[in-house]
Amino acid sequence: MKKKYYVGLSVIVAIVILAIDQITKRIIATSMNIGDSYEVIPNFLNITSHRNNGAAWGILSGKMGFFYIITLIILVVLVLFFIKEAKYNMFMQVSISLLFAGALGNFIDRLLNGEVVDFIDTNIFGYAFPIFNIADSSLTIGVIFIVIALLKDASSKA
Repeated sequence: MKKKYYVGLSVIVAIVILAIDQITKRIIATSMNIGDSYEVIPNFLNITSHRNNGAAWGILSGKMGFFYIITLIILVVLVLFFIKEAKYNMFMQVSISLLFAGALGNFIDRLLNGEVVDFIDTNIFGYAFPIFNIADSSLTIGVIFIVIALLKDASSKA
């Protein structure tokens, strides 16, 4: 039986997410000073210009060489996983595309600027969540979707 890949859909998802990520970051970087903030939804959502030269929550700040190596490894692993394991599963392929776009979006920032542009500033139930961007959102949604796909696959085999 022939393996079925949804390469067109996967490429479109990755390109659209990557484009939105890079365009929004460019708008923030060119139109706002670092620290500037605009309230969008009171007590919930602000657009705040922030830079991060580490991982989530500023972990490993300034370790760009480490991030370059890890990101390249992750991108290669995602492509290999897509080719080997995601056959017949459009949901899994789209999930991998979300991970790929998110990782590549932040990698581009690190490579070109030495830091990542973050701007989505939320306050959820009184918790000031760390400022993030579209690439971070794509990574998070991709991970959630992969967990769902794996759980669904595991329950269908049981």
